[in-house]
Amino acid sequence: MESLALPTVNALTGSRSNFHKTQSRILYGKARYLKSSNPYSLKLAPPYSTYPFNSGGVRMQAGGEDYELKQMRDMAAAKKRWDSLIREGKVKVLTPRESGYAIQLSDKTLLDVRPSTERKKAWVKGSTWIPIFEIDDQLDAGTLSKKVTNFVMGGWWSGVPTLSYDKQFLARVEEKLPKDTDLIVACQKGLRSLAACELLYNAGYRNLFWVQGGLETAEEEDLVREGPQPLKLAGIGGVSEFLGWTDQQRAQAAREGWGYRLVFSARLVGVFLAADALFIGAQQVGRYIQAIRSH
Repeated sequence: MESLALPTVNALTGSRSNFHKTQSRILYGKARYLKSSNPYSLKLAPPYSTYPFNSGGVRMQAGGEDYELKQMRDMAAAKKRWDSLIREGKVKVLTPRESGYAIQLSDKTLLDVRPSTERKKAWVKGSTWIPIFEIDDQLDAGTLSKKVTNFVMGGWWSGVPTLSYDKQFLARVEEKLPKDTDLIVACQKGLRSLAACELLYNAGYRNLFWVQGGLETAEEEDLVREGPQPLKLAGIGGVSEFLGWTDQQRAQAAREGWGYRLVFSARLVGVFLAADALFIGAQQVGRYIQAIRSH
């Protein structure tokens, strides 16, 4: 049986800047489905890629085969399996609004599989939280290398941490939720929750509903929200969030008006002033060191 996997970085937001679009194409499209003796094993691929920044088309190699080509083929295989689950009715599709109605009128359970970084910003009232991926807090050489690579390849901009599959995911779900439970499975963008649906179906859950597009597409009136931020903004972070340069924040600014924009405009001015101060300070230090050497 084919094993399951997800994109390496799964919470990137879509900025209009060329840099962020490039990062999104690299990282959001990365998926690696590794075959294993355990039919439910799920692994993250290291987010290595160089070709968008290299005019010579330099690419990583994996097992003697083109790394990017393998990832595209694996992602296509995953999409085919997921499409089959929906087409055959094994997983039913709901919009965020329909999910809200189902929770209120039919008392269905919403299973939130997002990592803690997204969950703590906003969550659906009464939902059950069991992350399929969580922040990788290990400090071994391999993990540190992945963290550095993730940061360099866009983590500083998007705020997406290095995540690892929670091997106890299925056990924790089975401990809390019987297999005949009507489960509405949701994540921020819709990919991780669909992957979780495949895992849950293979484990014997038969009443599965998938929130299409994820909680990021939910309007405030669709679901009863708790937490300090709107559900739409729970998946953003990093420098892009600080400066207000994400599509979600642009949409929010269009609704809330100039007061919302002014906050981020002030932050941008502050960044420029700080950069200028550092530059001038570095020049002064350089002159001071040069004067000392000349004496």
